[in-house]
Amino acid sequence: MRILFIHQNCPGQFKHLAPRLAADPANEVVFLTRPGKPSLPNVRKVEYRPARKPSPKTHRYLRLTEEGILNGQAVARTAQKMSRAGFRPDIIVAHMGWGEALYLKAIWPDTPILGYFEWYYHPFGSDVDFDPKRPPNLDDVCRIESRNMLHLLNLQVADHGISPTRWQWSQHPREYRPRITVLHDGVDVGRAHPRPDLRSGLVEGLELRAGEEIVTYVARNLEPYRGFPTFIKAAEQILRRRPGTRILVVGGDGTSYGRKRSDGKSYREYYLEKLDLDLERIHFLGQVPYDTYLQVLQLSAAHIYLTVPFVLSWSMLEAMAAGCLIVGSRTPPVEEVIRDGRNGLLVDFFSPQEVADRVDEALDNPERMEPIRRAARQTVVSHYALDKCLAKQIGLIQRLVRKRHGGGSRGKKASRGRVVHQAVR
Repeated sequence: MRILFIHQNCPGQFKHLAPRLAADPANEVVFLTRPGKPSLPNVRKVEYRPARKPSPKTHRYLRLTEEGILNGQAVARTAQKMSRAGFRPDIIVAHMGWGEALYLKAIWPDTPILGYFEWYYHPFGSDVDFDPKRPPNLDDVCRIESRNMLHLLNLQVADHGISPTRWQWSQHPREYRPRITVLHDGVDVGRAHPRPDLRSGLVEGLELRAGEEIVTYVARNLEPYRGFPTFIKAAEQILRRRPGTRILVVGGDGTSYGRKRSDGKSYREYYLEKLDLDLERIHFLGQVPYDTYLQVLQLSAAHIYLTVPFVLSWSMLEAMAAGCLIVGSRTPPVEEVIRDGRNGLLVDFFSPQEVADRVDEALDNPERMEPIRRAARQTVVSHYALDKCLAKQIGLIQRLVRKRHGGGSRGKKASRGRVVHQAVR
């Protein structure tokens, strides 16, 4: 097969799938991405460059849509050159969040597009109105509704889709869900696994050991969407109650989702000024290499994972695979995976007191927690293990390719279109 992957931040969600397909000599795998992204083994990387950035004169509701259109144009121009050079993919696998696949049917009208659908926005009932202290105003509602213009176009373009969790799948409009398969990217349970004998010097001047009272928290950035305010307030209580406990915090000072602070400070800086934290026992490690991150999980006696009703982080599943005792928020993406008292402990997202109490419960009862830790890993091994997920993803790709060659209905309709040879302006 000839497979074309598209993701502006290669490899993104395809970091396992693309190399696995490329390892088969019968396949030719090409990855179309923005400049300067990593290369993958046996994968030919092609870069695209948008002609410009969105105009500052564009209405702010529409700037992300304009950015998606500019991405789509740039990808279409690059695809046109690839087509003239003789490249014709059997299937296109694309993340649909940034508009990159919008116009590819004009270049390859009968090539199926398998879209990765990560999120569909709602002003009510998910992340935006979750905090009762910050209800959305009319401007928020209009902005969020407008943001979905690009996603609706993407849903029309794709022949089929995948969404990594049922919660994320359920956010998409009901009429499109039958064409979206719930299928996770997969967790490498061979790398993310328990190491009960681990000793680590990842904190300078200290030797940390698995089995000690080590509490962990991980996020790409330390911000409200991932419950950082609740976590750090709980950390203050945990350190005060438990003089032998250390806390390891992984994450940057940026803002991946939601609002930045109006005073220009990071959330970490703000709470370090506001709270009374024992800085000898809470260690902010920043953003760390993957192997260091795994060591953090493998050292953990209790791992705090909090999220608003939004995209489920890879890190929670990797923590479960590493045998962590998860203290997780009682929110839909977490509840899809964790059953309280069976494979983790659930808490109120907004309650530092409850987080600290359940960390106490975990640390005071290590023998009682051991079956829960084992069940957490088994959940991931049974439902999210990389090899199982990759086999399902590849099977879906092969079915779509066979359907194309067999003349599926969407392929027949598309093939009547005229392939565009003129330049995209």
